[in-house]
Amino acid sequence: MSKQVRDVEDVAEIIKVLNGGIEFYQDALTKIETPNVRSMFSRMIEEKQQAIASLQPFAIAEKGEVESGTSTAVDLRNMYTNVLGMFSSDKAHTYVDELEEVEDKVLEVMDKALEEDQPAACAAELRRIRARMQQCHDEMKALQEATS
Repeated sequence: MSKQVRDVEDVAEIIKVLNGGIEFYQDALTKIETPNVRSMFSRMIEEKQQAIASLQPFAIAEKGEVESGTSTAVDLRNMYTNVLGMFSSDKAHTYVDELEEVEDKVLEVMDKALEEDQPAACAAELRRIRARMQQCHDEMKALQEATS
């Protein structure tokens, strides 16, 4: 096992959370009709797909294979939101609230990975993606406040 493989930590978990977020946003797109909200959800999916593409080489170094799983915490939140959405008169706000929580989870797992002693290239990429995910979070937070 090379030094880099031993050094990369928690990148696979980030990808799982991002994959779960993508699935959640895709599910929300099928239930929301508001054009500006749908547009934002589509942008969030694209951002997460780009982040995964950038992180996948580090996940391969960490685990020896491509990470394609999802986060159980995000999957459970999606199921909960689907049930809640059935009874909600404002589906957009229900989904925005829960997706903002997913954005919190993304930042949480990224911060955890950044606390590790990562190889320089991995740490730089994590910081770059963390900044973009912070912007995604802030956009969702603003949308959450606007739809309250």
